Amino acid sequence: MSEPATIIDVRDVSKCFRLRQQRGESTIKAMAVDILRGRTKTRDFWALRDVTFAVRQGETVGIIGSNGAGKSTLLSLISRTTNPTSGTIETTGKVSSLLELGAGFHPDLTGRENVFLYGAIMGLSRAQMAARFDQIVEFAEMADWIDEPVKHYSSGMYVRLAFSVAVEVDPDILIIDEVLAVGDAAFQRKCIGRIKEFKRKGKTLLVVSHDLGTIHKISDQLILMEKGQIIAAGDPDAVVAEYQWLSREKSRTAESKEWGTGEVKIERARFLNEAGEETQELTRGKQLQVQIDYSTQSRIATPVFGFAVQTASGTLVYGNNSQIDGFDIPFVEGQGSVCLTFESLELLAGAYLFSFSVHSADHQTNYHRLDNALPINVTSAERYEGLCHMPVRWGVGK
Repeated sequence: MSEPATIIDVRDVSKCFRLRQQRGESTIKAMAVDILRGRTKTRDFWALRDVTFAVRQGETVGIIGSNGAGKSTLLSLISRTTNPTSGTIETTGKVSSLLELGAGFHPDLTGRENVFLYGAIMGLSRAQMAARFDQIVEFAEMADWIDEPVKHYSSGMYVRLAFSVAVEVDPDILIIDEVLAVGDAAFQRKCIGRIKEFKRKGKTLLVVSHDLGTIHKISDQLILMEKGQIIAAGDPDAVVAEYQWLSREKSRTAESKEWGTGEVKIERARFLNEAGEETQELTRGKQLQVQIDYSTQSRIATPVFGFAVQTASGTLVYGNNSQIDGFDIPFVEGQGSVCLTFESLELLAGAYLFSFSVHSADHQTNYHRLDNALPINVTSAERYEGLCHMPVRWGVGK
């Protein structure tokens, strides 16, 4: 069987914006004087630099990266809302885009009028849009507001209608920016269901999101961007892990917090696999040991060591400590280590962060706390929903 055809082909694409440098004064008069006297200064800002990648028909490709990495600029270029400074972009088939909030609909037109306007822009006749109209309104849950000007819509209402229209025009390529984060949880679940249905039809999706859990779940491959360039692409597990490492290094002081009295200090924490080898990557269901090395200046009685696990997006997965588990540590003195073992790590595929702490038994004194200190990437052959695997046994009722 031949491989699916390439449907999006981006080659050596760069985008430069010319930005005007303002003086301290920014009044209209000052700007006019600068222009008349030829004193305006500009600088070049390269939002993208030599970006190259290809997407095959039927693939869902997620694009991740920090704010300002160039993700939205790239989607705008592929959607043809702006042109590259250099390089080429080729797409095959009809492209439907759901970009930044406010783009695509005219604020003074009603929801109904905008639905038909969008269809006309996409090359569909009024009769074709009329046949889809009821489904669009039903999915968006907008029956009571469809004949109101969209300028009166909330951001959530706008997104519901925009997403419903973008999908119902039946494009070959659907491009979605971060706007889905505006919708409520119930509508986000509906959107994910529609995206999965879209994938089953063999359609192609290009998605930007900061929700690593969702984008990891729906994507066949991920692209990681930083400062306008692609720095990693391919397997979602590997790319999410790379992103987490990058995020941790960039925000070490902002996100990796450290505090405490220092009477006990966590010197180091590391992950060990079944073979006792240090690792930052583990397969779901395998044994994981965490070794926490500490040091003290004096004897400290009955310390409590704890840990917590959270997703890359900050969702707490699990937390525990030696006191809860009934593991008594009479005292610590000098240097030593505490080990905890997961006989079977049942986290689902993705990037996670471990935090560590040591405090007094009465919880009144934090000797040392390290938040988001140690990242780990979990891989899994199975793709379950959620964050963890909970073994079950199936049967047929009598």
